[in-house]
Amino acid sequence: MESLAARRTRLMGPNVPTFYRRPLEIVRGEGVWLWDAAGRRYLDAYNNVPHVGHCHPRVVEAVSRQLATLDTNSRYLHPGILDYAERLTASFGDGLTQALFACTGSEAMDVALRMAQAATGHTGIVATDNTYHGNTTAVAQFSARRPPLGGYPPHVRLVPSPDARAPLGGSAAAQPAAFAAAVARAAEDLAEAGHGLAALVVCPVFANEGLPGVGPGWLDASAEAVRKAGGVLIVDEVQPGLGRVGTHLWGHGLLGVAPDIVVLGKALGNGHPLAALVTRPDHMAAFRERFGYFNTTAATPVAAAAGSAVLDVMADEGLRENAGRTGARLAEALGTLDDPGIARVTAHGLMAAVELVDGTGRPDAARAEAVVERMKDAGVLIGRIGRQMHVLKIRPPMPFAPEHVDRLTEALAAALAAVPLTEGTPA
Repeated sequence: MESLAARRTRLMGPNVPTFYRRPLEIVRGEGVWLWDAAGRRYLDAYNNVPHVGHCHPRVVEAVSRQLATLDTNSRYLHPGILDYAERLTASFGDGLTQALFACTGSEAMDVALRMAQAATGHTGIVATDNTYHGNTTAVAQFSARRPPLGGYPPHVRLVPSPDARAPLGGSAAAQPAAFAAAVARAAEDLAEAGHGLAALVVCPVFANEGLPGVGPGWLDASAEAVRKAGGVLIVDEVQPGLGRVGTHLWGHGLLGVAPDIVVLGKALGNGHPLAALVTRPDHMAAFRERFGYFNTTAATPVAAAAGSAVLDVMADEGLRENAGRTGARLAEALGTLDDPGIARVTAHGLMAAVELVDGTGRPDAARAEAVVERMKDAGVLIGRIGRQMHVLKIRPPMPFAPEHVDRLTEALAAALAAVPLTEGTPA
């Protein structure tokens, strides 16, 4: 009989990404748990799409009720869409009072780039050299994960990403200023090349860069450099947004920086395809005057019902506060792991990174991969990030509780013990 993996390749082509060397066939989810086809249960400590928990009954009910009433395209008036837009924008400050809806974070980021160009009259984009922000052609042009065919286009500049163990400028204290200096140099280069700076695009906690550890004021100098060059600051909140960092509803609040455009995705609809862009009225007006944009299946009554239900659950179940409490316990528990290959642990609420190195202090991607596989076999799901994919990534649904932290750290300790430290070869 043809396996699911072979059938997938036959029908969808080669190299379609899956998690794990031996992919799972997941058939059911509830809360922080997933079940495979054999009935085995897994603790989900990785997936941020089911933000308020897999198949949350209130989200399911809201979507089902609206789907049974009306599901049409976005070019009709509907109060539910406006109610959701009001609720979402009310959670922001800094004059960010208007929203545009999309189906994915990639789409929302694509719009954000065009909005930045319309608002500034410039075309240049600056991002880090170890980042990912989406899949559209425009967004992929500055993705460090897979450089575009033919190389990076002339309007793109990549700057060194912050690093916890090898900080820019030589120290953690010097790193924010060193990063800002690199952004300023990139902006000058774009101006000399005739592109000018439209935007700096960053995740406020640098999640795909490996969660290097940032705090209040970290982006202040960079934001100043961007505005001095006539650009705008685009903040990608797809991963840290909607309470994940625990201390604030949005990740940029952790830094205390005021963005010009905020991109949202994944978590907004808890599995229903919903993303958004939030910005100031002047930027929205510039975009709307320059581009004739609409999205047929975004800003629908069903999408708004999903988004509103997620906001209800977040408030009623205190999930941001839970991320703060449980995240603190997670950070403490990870910090007690005794393994010579752990170079550092960084956590922001319910988002944590454990960096693994070999005996010579070099990134150990092979051991990280093996540890992730061991944990999967033990019934706990995590992932990997970082330039060499050597950083363990923990990013569970928001109802994650202390007992789940205990199970995760026990499984991680066992996996580390079962996978020997790589000795490495001295340079």
